[in-house]
Amino acid sequence: MAQNFKGRVALITGSTTGLGFGIAKVLGLGGAKVVMNYANDTERGERAFAEFKALGCEGILLRGSAINEDEITSMVQQAEEQLGPIDIVVPNATPDQPLKPIEEYDWAFYQQMLDFFVKSPYLLARAVLPGMKERAWGRIINIGSEVYQMSVSPFSAYVAAKGGQIGWTRSMSREMAPFGITVNTVNPGWIPTERHVDDPQEDKDAYLEAIPMKRWGIPEDVGEAVAYFASEESGFITGQTLCVNGGNSPW
Repeated sequence: MAQNFKGRVALITGSTTGLGFGIAKVLGLGGAKVVMNYANDTERGERAFAEFKALGCEGILLRGSAINEDEITSMVQQAEEQLGPIDIVVPNATPDQPLKPIEEYDWAFYQQMLDFFVKSPYLLARAVLPGMKERAWGRIINIGSEVYQMSVSPFSAYVAAKGGQIGWTRSMSREMAPFGITVNTVNPGWIPTERHVDDPQEDKDAYLEAIPMKRWGIPEDVGEAVAYFASEESGFITGQTLCVNGGNSPW
């Protein structure tokens, strides 16, 4: 059943490409006014936003870093001035994610992972929660990864940060439950997007073979899971982690 988000405002970081754009389209087509966000590539951002609007969706495009407190505060202020109070937040922005043995990482790289997957959700939540609490309604939906369930290696920095993100989700869900605010996580599997165009074909073939459903996921699959967590129908579901990977998780 298609979700109805008419009257809702959604902020999705890193939403002009990849999974974020798929999420933006699903929520936008469902009637939400969407704040699309990017950090660096203005040309790509404007191109994606034009495609979004061509679908008949409504929203605005804002540039800003998802890990910078001042820029997040500015984005939220601009969004609420132009569209109204933010009801749905999807921390989706991500940096590059190279697989390396631990000896080849340094702490700066670990810190970058923590900034995107723990600091960013924290900053976004802190910026929008006063309004959500006042209205007694809100949805925070983190975009995690199956790597936590799959114990992927050599990938320790990314997996550790994603584990922290899931822990944050669980704790926040209990803290926010009395206010009518749900906090959940969607864990995508490997869904090829623009960032994967140069990945080795043999790696793609091996991963596809391991997926029980024997097909690749698409960004809209993730978008539909986000839409469910963002809906009225999921109002009694919080603190949960949903894998969107064709059955690839062992637990």
